[in-house]
Amino acid sequence: MNQAHILSKTQAFVQEKLAEDTSGHDWWHIHRVHQLAKTIAAQEGGDLFIIELAALLHDISDWKFNGGDEHLGGQIAHQWLKDLGADHPTCETVETIINTLSFKGAKVANQMQSLEGKIVQDADRLDAIGAIGIARTFTYGGYKNRPMYQPHIQPVLHDSFEAYKNKTSHTINHFYEKILLLKDRMNTLTAKHLAEERHQFVEQFLAQFLKEWG
Repeated sequence: MNQAHILSKTQAFVQEKLAEDTSGHDWWHIHRVHQLAKTIAAQEGGDLFIIELAALLHDISDWKFNGGDEHLGGQIAHQWLKDLGADHPTCETVETIINTLSFKGAKVANQMQSLEGKIVQDADRLDAIGAIGIARTFTYGGYKNRPMYQPHIQPVLHDSFEAYKNKTSHTINHFYEKILLLKDRMNTLTAKHLAEERHQFVEQFLAQFLKEWG
């Protein structure tokens, strides 16, 4: 099966799989990340086939929804691509990107190595900031039955993935524990430029939120 057919089949697979998601990790999130990744790649380079596959499959089994298994998504993606006839290096590379993609805590170093992985990671993180990022943060907080805001509970900058995975807090804290940190963690120059306006919008929102709360 050629690359165009693999991409087409993969898009249809992911669209069907995530069509009913209500956590903010739905098909439209995938679509936006896919488009952002292509935009970044047009400036930064990289293997576009790998970038598109990883962008499309990056949330096929997110650890936040599968019991905490950060390797399952990559395994599912690997098997899917293998069944479509993709070569072993492609399957391995996409699996590695997916398993390394997620934010693992404020004090945990990013382990992404490949340019392709850095581009997809940037695209995913761009969709977590700005107006859509704000909407997704509250959507996810509601999905997890988290309070909107509890002023007496301060944010925590987690120093391990386990601590980050097991955190329980209100939604506003998530902005300080992750969302506001993403601008300075973009890998590529293109993404750094794209992140600026989105980051400023989040800062403005939080300032207005806290003003109204007070």
